[in-house]
Amino acid sequence: MDNIFALIDCNNFYASCEKIFNPSLEGKPVVVLSNNDGCVISRSEEAKAIGIKMGIPVFEIPDLIEKHKVHVFSTNYALYGDISQRVMNTLSRFCEQMEIYSIDEAFLDLSGFDIEKLAQFGNRIKSTVMKWTGIPVSVGIAPTKILAKLANHTAKTRPELNGVLNLMNHKEPDEILRSTNLSDIWGIGEKYEAFFSRNNINHAYDLKISDENRVKEHLGVMGQRIVLELRGKVCYPLNKNPDTKKEICTSRSFGHPIETYEELEQATTSYVSKVAQKLRKQNSLAQSLLIFIMTNKYASGPQYVNYKIIRFSNPTNNTQELLHYAVLALKALYKKGYKYKKSGVIVSDVIPQMGMQVDLWSNKNRAKLDKISKLIDDINNKAGMEKIKFAIQGTENGWKMRQHNLSPHYTTRWSDILQVDADEIYKNNSED
Repeated sequence: MDNIFALIDCNNFYASCEKIFNPSLEGKPVVVLSNNDGCVISRSEEAKAIGIKMGIPVFEIPDLIEKHKVHVFSTNYALYGDISQRVMNTLSRFCEQMEIYSIDEAFLDLSGFDIEKLAQFGNRIKSTVMKWTGIPVSVGIAPTKILAKLANHTAKTRPELNGVLNLMNHKEPDEILRSTNLSDIWGIGEKYEAFFSRNNINHAYDLKISDENRVKEHLGVMGQRIVLELRGKVCYPLNKNPDTKKEICTSRSFGHPIETYEELEQATTSYVSKVAQKLRKQNSLAQSLLIFIMTNKYASGPQYVNYKIIRFSNPTNNTQELLHYAVLALKALYKKGYKYKKSGVIVSDVIPQMGMQVDLWSNKNRAKLDKISKLIDDINNKAGMEKIKFAIQGTENGWKMRQHNLSPHYTTRWSDILQVDADEIYKNNSED
């Protein structure tokens, strides 16, 4: 049976999410910015056409934004995450064997599918996702993941393909490889590209016919696997059961420099609460906690960076416990006279919750703590994030990252749900 992988990738995902509930943006340049409204991280096709580069700081292109009336948005993580889930739910209806690779990408295992009907199937996926979610996608189909990724990139960049490319029965697959730069191959970074360039390997086809053993000698098994995957040999099977995270980090740059301990504590404990929720969501426990704080290394004035690690006698995912240890660490780290730019929380040595070994000498009522955590999670899931939180997290949020161009949370906040006046629509249609 032939191995068949399909990679479905959402086009300009963050920018596309902003367009769903604002049809007036269609055909206009749209960009989405990184944390604190810093750099461009998503662009519509119209924004690409006027020369806006990925990763460019927004303060460097005010004239371009003004000239072309570019619509600028802050990142709306709640909206993007919810739309992503809707896309993945839609894809799961086409194939049970699916690997969610990132917020906007998923692999499907189509092994055993009729090769002659793959392109038709890809087009059906594309049209259905668009109809059900409003998100445009590209589809690449091939015998390996790396080739599927390459096919997807080609489908996205060649308008005549209409967003779908099937390499399984393509007449000239090597022609596709000959026109693909090394930088467009999944897994090839600057180090690999420099090595290949020195050895006169400039395109995907050159790499496909290269000496795999020599590549392995210089770049290791990871380099060799790229060569083999380009030849159609599966080195990366579908990951049907992604491993739970062994380490979880929550960190943000502040909207403005923080000097007081109180603000630093509110920000850091809020991050701790988010980490605890993530642990519980994947049914895991953490055995250690790292807290770090830092000033802005690019700013003038005194600099300070420090961290503290605490190992727990009992693994935990309980917010109260994690907050207790986090505050102890933060008090030891904090120093007056500095303008702090960022703090973060990392839990590591994560283990499954079912594998917890209870300390015989502990007098904590863990069942009660777990019950409280579950109740808080349930309420927040229904009513909205942080509707209930611990007092130490405070009520002031001046430290939060800048989001001056944040769109409404159309699908995750009751107050932001679009309202439609059916009577007005009927009246307008009647007049027409």
